[in-house]
Amino acid sequence: MKQVKTRVTIMRAGTSKGIFINEADLPKDEKKRTQRILKIFGSPDIRQIDGLGGADPLTSKLAIIGPATREDADVDYTFGQVSYVAPTIDYSGNCGNISSGVAPYAVDEGLVKVTEPYTTVRVHNTNTGKILVEKVKVEDGMTVVDGDYAIAGVPGTSEKIEIDFSDTAGSKTGKLLPTGNTIDKMTVNGVGEIEFSLVDAANPVVFVRAKDLGLTGIETPSQIDKDERILKILEQIRGNAAIIIGAAKNLEDALKNSPAFPMVAFVSEAQTYNDFTTGKVIDEKTVDFVSRLMFMQVMHKTYAGTGTICTGSAARIKGTIVNEVMEAKDRGKEQIINIGHPAGIIDIDVAAHEENKEWKLDKAAINRTARRIMDGYCYTPAGE
Repeated sequence: MKQVKTRVTIMRAGTSKGIFINEADLPKDEKKRTQRILKIFGSPDIRQIDGLGGADPLTSKLAIIGPATREDADVDYTFGQVSYVAPTIDYSGNCGNISSGVAPYAVDEGLVKVTEPYTTVRVHNTNTGKILVEKVKVEDGMTVVDGDYAIAGVPGTSEKIEIDFSDTAGSKTGKLLPTGNTIDKMTVNGVGEIEFSLVDAANPVVFVRAKDLGLTGIETPSQIDKDERILKILEQIRGNAAIIIGAAKNLEDALKNSPAFPMVAFVSEAQTYNDFTTGKVIDEKTVDFVSRLMFMQVMHKTYAGTGTICTGSAARIKGTIVNEVMEAKDRGKEQIINIGHPAGIIDIDVAAHEENKEWKLDKAAINRTARRIMDGYCYTPAGE
């Protein structure tokens, strides 16, 4: 059987793993490009047995890197969430973790001018039309991997990568608060009327109180993923938010054509709980609040990078549900906010202010790590 080959790089970026592809190595025709990418990942198939996908939302991610199409950027970057249950690729939002691999990839591929000891790469995320500013350590023209920075959800340590997302307010809707309100209400089958906060920074996220859903806020992924009732409730909330921001016509459309974004998170006050991956105790004194984020209809095993940006931004906006749970224990006075997630803590340096009754995002920066795992060719069946 004749096959075609595509040069690919597999990278662990943040707490996700993705396939990075130079735009020049993909077909220009959109239909052929989609077919090629699906074959590379082995989709649709829940095991992705015939491709490189990892059969998990956090390891079925795509990054396409190409020349900058904006004067204020060094490279273009398009993120794709590749489904393993349907022949679709969701390009409606960005992934903050995968974003952390863009600058190292661009440096090592010779796509940007390199300076030492640090190179700053201005990344144009085509999904949102926003600029991300990434700073990476460089030595002998290549990205430095070894370092002492650790992130929850990834074993060991690596060199820190700084990413500034402050330009990403209103990524999808053009507004930090898409409805203009800090809190709105919706009716949810099986729950009744609940309050929610809809915030759009890096990616739109709809936030609800854990207690309003009968949850504690410190559930593990397995507890939520096995609960069909709560999964349906959370997807209904997410789908309603998708309708509000114009990403879907109805709940069925939201699930079919925009399954990744917006995301939905349930939050609660700071609590002590155990890291579900190691059993380590996460003391409530070390976090400002706890949050559990849903991604692709299951609980995120750690916390999405863009979800962190949006959650941190929401925490700074007076009157949101996230701000409410953070302030419950008189916390959050420092600029660094610590969010407790299923596998530990993620911190964000974030600041916002209100101007003429509108909230503005001043700073939203997170630190991640990334590592190139493999370079090579992926062979896929011909007949595109």
